[in-house]
Amino acid sequence: QVQLVESGGGLVQAGGSLRLSCAASGRTFSSYTMHWFRQAPGKEREFVAAMRWSGGSTYYADSVKGRFTMSRDNAKKTVYLQMNSLKPEDTAVYYCKLTRDDGLGDYWGQGTQVTVSS
Repeated sequence: QVQLVESGGGLVQAGGSLRLSCAASGRTFSSYTMHWFRQAPGKEREFVAAMRWSGGSTYYADSVKGRFTMSRDNAKKTVYLQMNSLKPEDTAVYYCKLTRDDGLGDYWGQGTQVTVSS
């Protein structure tokens, strides 16, 4: 099993910044992709960013391009989401997700609340 634990959420004013962390523990796999998703009240969960753990390109939703940056620390088995120039519409619960590249499973964290006040 894989455990994912997000942290770093909180309340911030519009224009501010937060950095979310997602620490992975437990079983590891040879090839997988890490994602960030978010879900605002009354809305569907939506994709925010993704990166292959082995490296390569990082992908972002159009709504966060140029403001959010996803990164990783291999030694700590942790991915980060640096969020700058936050807007009230970024308010949501943010989740990290691990997807095995062999298609044999997805794992989700419990989520961390981000609230951006106007």
